[in-house]
Amino acid sequence: MNDITKPPIASLEEPLPEILMRLVSELHDVAYLIERVEPQLIELGGDQLLSSPDSMKVLQGIDLAVQKTRGIAEFIDTITATIPDEWAVDVSTALSLVKLADMQKSLSNGLRHGHSQPLSKAAGDFDFF
Repeated sequence: MNDITKPPIASLEEPLPEILMRLVSELHDVAYLIERVEPQLIELGGDQLLSSPDSMKVLQGIDLAVQKTRGIAEFIDTITATIPDEWAVDVSTALSLVKLADMQKSLSNGLRHGHSQPLSKAAGDFDFF
């Protein structure tokens, strides 16, 4: 019988408030990215988009997604203020489940360099994955 053991994952114990604030930053980033979709849809769809009940529901859904994402971020931000800095958690397993490399990096070390989708990218640029 083969017993294959995985090497132990290094412990990344960090203060919980710091981790939560990185999460808040990511949620604000997600809200921003969602918010950027709406004007593009309106531009592509023109007046016909605004006169269609189904299209209006989609646009309202986009607004709701932005509001909910920002609301969750504000909720986490507010409760984080009450958490003692001494509380720490090991984030190594949670980070291993995050598939986007940029998000994994910003959640693991807190180094943020602008939005996850920079505005400086030219139209037509894309990333292979």
